[in-house]
Amino acid sequence: MSLVVIGLNHRTVPLDLLERMTIDESRLPKALHDVASREFVSEAVVLSTCNRTEIYVLAERFHPAYHDIRNFLSEVAYLPPEEFSDHLYVHYDDDAVHHLFAVAAGIDSAVVGEAEILGQVRAAWERARDEGTSGAALNMLFRHALEVGKRARSETGISRSIVSVSTAAVAMAADRLGSLEGRRVLVLGAGDMGEGMVRALVQRGVGDLFVANRTWERALELATRVGGTAVRLAELNETLATVDLLLTGTGASSIMLEHGDLARVMRARPGRPLLVVDVAVPRDVDPGAAELAGVTLLDMDDLRAFASAGMAERRREVTAVERIIAEELERFTALSTAREVAPLIAALHDKAEAVRTAELERFSARLSALDPVAREVVEALTRGLVAKLLHEPTVGLKGAAGTPRGERLAEAVRDLFDL
Repeated sequence: MSLVVIGLNHRTVPLDLLERMTIDESRLPKALHDVASREFVSEAVVLSTCNRTEIYVLAERFHPAYHDIRNFLSEVAYLPPEEFSDHLYVHYDDDAVHHLFAVAAGIDSAVVGEAEILGQVRAAWERARDEGTSGAALNMLFRHALEVGKRARSETGISRSIVSVSTAAVAMAADRLGSLEGRRVLVLGAGDMGEGMVRALVQRGVGDLFVANRTWERALELATRVGGTAVRLAELNETLATVDLLLTGTGASSIMLEHGDLARVMRARPGRPLLVVDVAVPRDVDPGAAELAGVTLLDMDDLRAFASAGMAERRREVTAVERIIAEELERFTALSTAREVAPLIAALHDKAEAVRTAELERFSARLSALDPVAREVVEALTRGLVAKLLHEPTVGLKGAAGTPRGERLAEAVRDLFDL
């Protein structure tokens, strides 16, 4: 059995391919059962965000499991494997553990140190547990990853300043416009991403703030909470004609604003430019809208470039986080190897105890003449002999667990004692 992660992210694929590989919330249950039902997969967790789609599995055999997951991704994207296989990264065992720890700690994100990824890791694991596709191995891995993420943020400054995609999107908009103070802004999306952008906009002193969402009640609740104005989708174009900035980050699986929509908007506001920041994956705004006169359209690729420009000041923090990850990887390895060898040691002790009690039973007639005190002495003597005989094998198995020698010792114990 091997822990394996196979995936692609913002660094390995162009945005249009990452969009096709994204698995939204509504498709996640089916995706989990699809992966977990593959022949060489025992457990599965799917992590799909605006920056990555990764499949974590407990694989019975590595190469067949890799092909199972590659074929799954092919079905998700409706693409033949040869069109994306070169973009996939694969990690297994310790490397897979290290990768997830880095993801949870925020140092594998487009915005290094962003806080949202830790919640996304937790949500992916919880959904897999709810669907019954995550078992003992992946539960242990993801539980530990969340601990690593929390430790990285509490013991280092990795999450200072810009700590999420949503705050980075607002910062990028402010950088482009010079300031957001007094600006009229429309936010499309009232989920976690939209709410994060709204909070960041309020902190920067925007003027009129509008919130639109596919669910009217959610837009109304968020807008009311910050003193903004809720906008129905039917009024979207009308509102766009009046604002300086559109920020969008919905979870929609298809385009929300077509080229034609923005063309009509720009005709209604002659001579007034419009900045559009679209950080949704898949994108909310037709990329072709960037060709319209007066429209500046920024997406996740632009956000990554903006975030990387401010990376120098955090490099020391990344080094500190890497030290934490190394410590936690060592601790996880010790815990997991102990967990793996524990059933074998328990089986060995159970077998020895069964032999001891069977022999005492066989000689019960001869022992029946003993008084209770003498009988207890015999019990204690036999228990002590078994414990002393098993002490060295037990220590040896625990000490060598997780190494080639440990595997040889474990196999020998199974064969010798018929376990």
